[in-house]
Amino acid sequence: MRLMETEVYSRRNFLAASAAAGLSPTLTWAEAGDPHYLSAARMPDGSYRLFGLDRDVQPLFSIPLPARGHAAAVHPERPEAVAFARRPGTFAVVIDCARCTQIAILSSPAEHHFYGHGAFSRDGQLLFTTENAFEIGEGRIGLWAADDGYRRVGEFSSGGVGPHDVVRLPRTDVLVVANGGIDTHPDTGREKLNLPTMQPNLTYVTTTGQILEQITLSPEMRLNSIRHLAVRADGLVAFGCQWQGDVRSAPSLLGTHCLGGQLRFAGHPAEDHGSLRGYVGSVAFSGDGSALCISAPRGNLAQVFDVSSMSFTERIASQDICGIAAGATGFVATTGAGFAGELPKLDAFKPQEFAWDNHLIKRS
Repeated sequence: MRLMETEVYSRRNFLAASAAAGLSPTLTWAEAGDPHYLSAARMPDGSYRLFGLDRDVQPLFSIPLPARGHAAAVHPERPEAVAFARRPGTFAVVIDCARCTQIAILSSPAEHHFYGHGAFSRDGQLLFTTENAFEIGEGRIGLWAADDGYRRVGEFSSGGVGPHDVVRLPRTDVLVVANGGIDTHPDTGREKLNLPTMQPNLTYVTTTGQILEQITLSPEMRLNSIRHLAVRADGLVAFGCQWQGDVRSAPSLLGTHCLGGQLRFAGHPAEDHGSLRGYVGSVAFSGDGSALCISAPRGNLAQVFDVSSMSFTERIASQDICGIAAGATGFVATTGAGFAGELPKLDAFKPQEFAWDNHLIKRS
């Protein structure tokens, strides 16, 4: 754990003094070391942890996970995070990041599993989780009362099959759901059961379950499973796809859309497109929103695009690169080889002794 000594002293003194005075302090993210990012990782002994990371993508704190993690949801006010199991996992761990303790362990309902992602409501009172109701092959958004011990309080349709990622549009209570279109069942692991009929979509839905708009891909792109999302401050949504057909004929794997607007796809360079191997692992906007970056861990590379033209601008090679997030100027990233830092200089940093998992979540 890498906290400056003054930060450790300040946090411990604050918590100890509050406890001695019989108070229940209202903690903020400052008491957690003010992490900029969160990411799960596999440790050298084979165990798993969730890390809080500073602006340089270096560890501040960590807490054990029961098994492999995937992504995390960050509470908008309290220093709390929810770490999700990799699909088809059935657990999510709610973490007090100031005290580095577990608040609760969430279990998916019977005949459901989590898809590895979640989002909080604008006021932080509700947590929304992407789920598969696998016996009926339908997507669900689970509702959990964050202000009542993360008690399960309901669910509604995701608007499709295989809802993988979910994000909330800034300053609203509108959710965007990436319905990947792929039906799976725990009895057959990660086997894809409906490729002949799959139909991914991007669904905008209120936090009460009212569908506002759905964007369905054209017939020739219906094997382009929409998987991961990023959202810009003005509500522009970027989505990364995973092609379920012959990777040699994969279409564009990166698109953008805004509520009520037009669907646009990126122009991948022909000589480089095959290197993606039909698979986008993460997508992120740059800090100023002018650029987009996608990672392709199977191809050991990332691609950068200009948002206004959706044209390719840069290729970055890095072994098993997957986690991408906005940095101070451009992008930061993490890899399964243990590297973490600013792009494109990622491999110039000293690698950590552990393997970062798929996603690098920016706190705000």
